[in-house]
Amino acid sequence: MEETVGARGRETSDRRRVVPTREQLTSWRSFLRAHAGITKQLETELEIEQQLSLAAYDVLVQLSEAPGHRLRMTELADAVLLSRSGVTRLVDRLERVGLVIRARVVADGRGVTAQLTDAGYERLRTAATTHLRGICRHFADRLDPDDLAALERISRKLVP
Repeated sequence: MEETVGARGRETSDRRRVVPTREQLTSWRSFLRAHAGITKQLETELEIEQQLSLAAYDVLVQLSEAPGHRLRMTELADAVLLSRSGVTRLVDRLERVGLVIRARVVADGRGVTAQLTDAGYERLRTAATTHLRGICRHFADRLDPDDLAALERISRKLVP
């Protein structure tokens, strides 16, 4: 297969890019730095003010939004982008402090759900003040409405 190098980066003869251009790499790196920086700030604030990790907060959010405030462990792992073993360890910790409980799925003897407890819901409500304030401070307040609309449009294109 023949390769060419042009303004849009190295391409194969069937026009699929195999190497990004310098500009594309610059955009990619800026995106990664912005995501990592904002995530680190949000994580730090949640840990300092609420003694809660961002991953634990995300688990509580996902459970609060699920029907019956419960999800199968596999669904929860997919929703929070953790491995199954990672979500299992996190749910173990949240269960020990009473924020979630586990239950067997009646129709499936091997299936297990995680369910948000009342204490978990209250902890989420309290932690949300810190997290939502951080989203405003580190993200939303730095962009004008046109920037936000463009970013949403771009982000939707990137979701598989």
